[in-house]
Amino acid sequence: MRPTPDLSVVVPALNEADSLPELVDRIAQGAAAAGVSHEVWIIDDGSTDATEQVLESLQADHPEVHAVLFTRNYGKAAALSAGFAHARGARVITMDADLQDDPAEIPALLATLDQGWDLVSGWKQDRKDGFIKNKTSKVFNGVTGRAVGLRLHDFNCGLKAYRREVCESVRVYGEMHRYIPAQAHLQGFRVTELPVRHHRRKHGVTKYGANRFLNGFLDLLTLLFLSRRGSSPLHLFGRMGALFATVGGAILLYFLGWWLTGHGLRIRPLMLLAVTLIILAVQFVSLGLVAELVVAGQRPEADFRVRRTL
Repeated sequence: MRPTPDLSVVVPALNEADSLPELVDRIAQGAAAAGVSHEVWIIDDGSTDATEQVLESLQADHPEVHAVLFTRNYGKAAALSAGFAHARGARVITMDADLQDDPAEIPALLATLDQGWDLVSGWKQDRKDGFIKNKTSKVFNGVTGRAVGLRLHDFNCGLKAYRREVCESVRVYGEMHRYIPAQAHLQGFRVTELPVRHHRRKHGVTKYGANRFLNGFLDLLTLLFLSRRGSSPLHLFGRMGALFATVGGAILLYFLGWWLTGHGLRIRPLMLLAVTLIILAVQFVSLGLVAELVVAGQRPEADFRVRRTL
């Protein structure tokens, strides 16, 4: 049995074979500067370069280095999820494999974590990325901050420090790795940010694609729904159904009064709209009831988290 390290460093990697040797050395230097024992989990997200051979070589000289090799490219969220599952340290730091994140920030991140925070997110004040990526990131951070009530300058910085409890609580899938600080905040954990250095890429090319914008927006809607309405879906669907039923019912009552006063009725577009709204109301309420059954089957015995007991 290996001794439990003080720190686990999780590194998702996709075709970053040229960066890994230097990254492992710099992580060791950062951990030594912080005075902590450490392990490194490199998650090979379906690389097609020499990453596997480089990892085998690194393990021969660095017993603290471990690796998980995916059968194909599953994405950064899946890589982080696998890393969290294997990490054994009481504290976890994540960083990208491209050397743009600086392992020399490890002591500062751990020191901030020890001040009572549960998650410390890096803030790349001087980003070394392109114009489009910088501007879109500002929009993303602004929208996310307003939506979840947590103002951070850089939600998606790869360099973060966590207490183990946060890694075990957040759900990371799809594009949800962008919203880990938001998830932690909505679950009651204490989240802050720390300015960190950011470097230009030395090897390879960026792995970001245009589809991340749409996927990220849809995952934000999912996060908001699950965090605010997940415990009682009928509250959301029932309100929408009640709104449709009220409007549709009011229109039908108008036509009923029109008919009772002796006027003739004929099919009108407004009448069809009213009937459609009533049908939608029934469907939304039914959907809410079905969702309640699903949530009831998955709800834990205690739907709350206790910070401490005196």
